Amino acid sequence: MSSLVGPDEDDPRGKPPVPENVQDAIRTLIEWSGDDPEREGLLDTPKRVARAWLEYCQGYGEDPSIHLSRVFEEVGGYNEIVLLKDIPFQSHCEHHMAPIIGKAAIAYLPSDRVVGISKLARVLHGYARRLQIQERLTAEVADCIWDNLQPQGVAVVIEASHACMTARGVRTPGVGMTTSRMMGTFLKDERSRKEVLSLMGY
Repeated sequence: MSSLVGPDEDDPRGKPPVPENVQDAIRTLIEWSGDDPEREGLLDTPKRVARAWLEYCQGYGEDPSIHLSRVFEEVGGYNEIVLLKDIPFQSHCEHHMAPIIGKAAIAYLPSDRVVGISKLARVLHGYARRLQIQERLTAEVADCIWDNLQPQGVAVVIEASHACMTARGVRTPGVGMTTSRMMGTFLKDERSRKEVLSLMGY
């Protein structure tokens, strides 16, 4: 991606340049799909698609754990569940590069420190903006929080719709997939697990 740094001399808006081989690959795909990449409506599509994918996959350029580096230890004795739910996200399936659109609930039980609540969403987005499978995304978010905050427990539940199933293949719209990962007390203690799932709405 280093070759995409700097403004495009051919683009007055200063958007990043797109290497010709990337544009050629997209033109080939358009032609192979049955259309004419030289027709007016498709002339600039290779650049648009390439730049869109840079945005879709910008998570490769960041370490999501950096969002958990600033913690707060003055919590006034608070020792209950911290939960952020209904976090919308978009990712792309690594098998068909089709959209995965869903929401997540992320909870942790602090030990002696907490993090700004928006950082949990940033961790999710950092991993989601990569080619993914939902199972790995769920595990990566939970592991990141567990490793960096060292809480008593972590719970992550993700619900999503996969276009690789709804728009192609079996073509079954309206189907959702749910994955979860429990760690620490939420894994070992049934009462704690039921509590956090109830707070999440499950």
